[in-house]
Amino acid sequence: MTQPTALEKRLYTAVATATSGRDGRTKSEDGIIDMAVAPPRSMGGNGAGTNPEQLFAAGYAACFGSAIAFVARNQKLNLKPVAVTAHVSIGPKEPGFGLQVELVASIPELSREQGEALLQAAHQVCPYSNATRGNIVVDVKLA
Repeated sequence: MTQPTALEKRLYTAVATATSGRDGRTKSEDGIIDMAVAPPRSMGGNGAGTNPEQLFAAGYAACFGSAIAFVARNQKLNLKPVAVTAHVSIGPKEPGFGLQVELVASIPELSREQGEALLQAAHQVCPYSNATRGNIVVDVKLA
């Protein structure tokens, strides 16, 4: 297993604080995010707030969409905004729990072959994909 490499330059650092874990509140340093966190009903909670999996799904979908746009620009492809849907699942895994992700993107302007190649290239440059690679299953699919 290779050692992670530290960033040479930090472009931005997000700061958020969660209080009381899955049954509390999360707030970003700038106050843009300030919301209740609660386990979903399917995990025995009341569902009266967001949860870490929803937050991860939202972040990964947005980041992956930006990675697609980045690769498309580098390849001189003129695309309309691309929709990415992230499905983040949690389940038991020894020891404790684990995640699994499915990313589904719609790129109607491209052929299936071009779209799939673009998604694979984006998967190589997306920071979330790089952070999760080798740690959890991430399936990347074209709608």
